[in-house]
Amino acid sequence: MTEKHLSSQFDSDLNEVSTKVMEMGGLIESQIRAAMASLSSYSIELADQVIKNEPGVDDFEINIDHLLISVIARRQPAARDLRLLLAISKITANLERVGDEAKKIAKRAKSLIESGKAREMPIGDLRLATELATKLIHQALDALARLDIESALTILKDDDEIDREFKGFTRMLITYMMEDPRTISGSLDLLFVAKAIERIGDHAKNIAECIIYIVKGEDVRHSSLETIESIIK
Repeated sequence: MTEKHLSSQFDSDLNEVSTKVMEMGGLIESQIRAAMASLSSYSIELADQVIKNEPGVDDFEINIDHLLISVIARRQPAARDLRLLLAISKITANLERVGDEAKKIAKRAKSLIESGKAREMPIGDLRLATELATKLIHQALDALARLDIESALTILKDDDEIDREFKGFTRMLITYMMEDPRTISGSLDLLFVAKAIERIGDHAKNIAECIIYIVKGEDVRHSSLETIESIIK
């Protein structure tokens, strides 16, 4: 994530920040996997573990922010280095929100399991969207580590597929509820799960945009894919 600088201490500071971000990312990935596994395996224990681990995600965000503030105060970075530090702050905020989404999934999974409705719901139809969201977060962290803007662009393109899956799943659930009103409660829980998965994809997209900002110095939020492609090339 970092390049060599004249100041070896600055390099050390940046490496410490980078290490913390990657550790946070690793925890986030495991939280997503565990949250979805709790739903697919009907495991209240796994759901509880995700909920229990969520404060650890918050701690990472706070600690990284403190590190960033310290580096900025002591090193007074300029230009690309300052962009890097500011973008990392935004990235950790997005990772923290991914942690929140994983917790939401775990809580809804627990509700479905405890009510006995989990086995009656089309949970398997969320598999593709879940795999896509998990993949995008992993790719975003990998692209961040390498400051790979081509990979970042791929993430922006692939997020549309999660959106399509979410819309299709929503339509299916509406039909499900119309055909059998007894499924409304469970379907709403599952709809919240689907929305959380879709939001995870959005946060991966936000991280990708931050990577492009770090490398190119261009704020590509709200820009079209065509515009972003022209900036990268």
